[in-house]
Amino acid sequence: MLFNSVEYFLFFFIVIISYYILPSRFRWIILLIASYIFYLAWNTNLIVLILISTLTDYIAGIKIEKGNHKKLFLSLSILVNLGLLWTFKYLDFSILNINYLLKPLIGYQIPLVELILPMGISFYTFQTLAYTIDVYNGKIKAEKHLGYFALYVTFFPQLVAGPIERAGHLLHQLKQNFKLNSDNLKVGSTIIIWGLFKKVVIADRLALFVDPVFNNPSEHNSLVLIIAIIFFAFQIYCDFSAYSDIAIGSAKILGINLMKNFNSPYFSLSLTEFWKRWHISLSTWFRDYVYIPLGGNRTLKWRTYYNLLLTFLISGFWHGANWTFILWGAIHGMAVVMERIFSKYERLKLPNLLKWCISFSIVLISWVFFRANSVSDVWIIFNNINDLNFSNSYESISAVGINKFDFILSPLVIFLLLLVEFFSSKRSEEYVFQSLNYFKKALVLILVFFCILIFGIEDSNQFIYFQF
Repeated sequence: MLFNSVEYFLFFFIVIISYYILPSRFRWIILLIASYIFYLAWNTNLIVLILISTLTDYIAGIKIEKGNHKKLFLSLSILVNLGLLWTFKYLDFSILNINYLLKPLIGYQIPLVELILPMGISFYTFQTLAYTIDVYNGKIKAEKHLGYFALYVTFFPQLVAGPIERAGHLLHQLKQNFKLNSDNLKVGSTIIIWGLFKKVVIADRLALFVDPVFNNPSEHNSLVLIIAIIFFAFQIYCDFSAYSDIAIGSAKILGINLMKNFNSPYFSLSLTEFWKRWHISLSTWFRDYVYIPLGGNRTLKWRTYYNLLLTFLISGFWHGANWTFILWGAIHGMAVVMERIFSKYERLKLPNLLKWCISFSIVLISWVFFRANSVSDVWIIFNNINDLNFSNSYESISAVGINKFDFILSPLVIFLLLLVEFFSSKRSEEYVFQSLNYFKKALVLILVFFCILIFGIEDSNQFIYFQF
């Protein structure tokens, strides 16, 4: 049940009606049932993994708060959640690398298990882990109500791809008595419509060029590859931030505020700033539960750099079981470390435009590793770009297979996105179009809605971050 599907909006409409018709004391039940139905629509059998994670952390939280064997139950939570994640996401990757080492020695290869990757497992395991660790550290009280805790784990708008919520922010909201609020309805609908625009008009259109190029990079010249890299930077941003927008907007209509997950990351003047604006719920998770426990910056400088690099390597590995993701994390980690090293040299202060150019260039280079199907494809891409072959530009672009209209429209919608984000950031707007009066906002939303109908890609793709 994709967010950008008719099925989701029919489902969500039924949820809204049921949610606000029933007395407040039953609303959590409606949301919990809806959340399980939402997940069952993806895969019936794999819901047992969510139940295992839910029950493990529910029990662990209560036992930890009682003070009996706190470390034992924290270890149990970590073992179960990371064990599920490793088994279903990283087992075959581990076997492949073991086989790579063993084959020259003994000539035997361990067969792959080829398990299906459960939808959202990287997100809900991190969310439940954060809860248990926060209870252990005394930041929050353990939740005694199994139903509310299960809803915290499975709340359908953010179940599959975040934002990764903290219990201290979300749990208490699930217990509140909300009335249908016109402001929440307007704000939530605005965010959803803008998210849909980013997904079906921008991201899915850019995919028409990006996917065939990255799936066969050896066939394309420097110009095509450079365009594909730039397009992918905006494809993944629009795709993932669109999911977050629709999740945040859906929750807002239900009276629940999810955390903001993106904040115009491509306006960042450094990689450090980029990670304060990109996938904020994940970057803050790694900061609080990996970087700080490793010692953070409260230690020797070399150790701080080590902590940063290790955190980014783990972050890269979280994204996928492939060396390309680990290298992507390494690039970001090294860039942030270099920024820390050079920040003490006052004379090296650069103009903002140059800072932006350097930061955005590093981000673009790193996206090659993120999108490429393999490390060997990465080298093919960079080798072909290094040839500086810009000849037969029209024929080269046409060979990709995208029609002229979609290709010309692609940079225009990217420019529109940047324009909207620029003015939103200048006005410090939490939500897009927030400062417009009622008439102007209605006019803009109607225009955006018709753009979705007219220019949206019909065969819309699944969200990219579903694979993580």
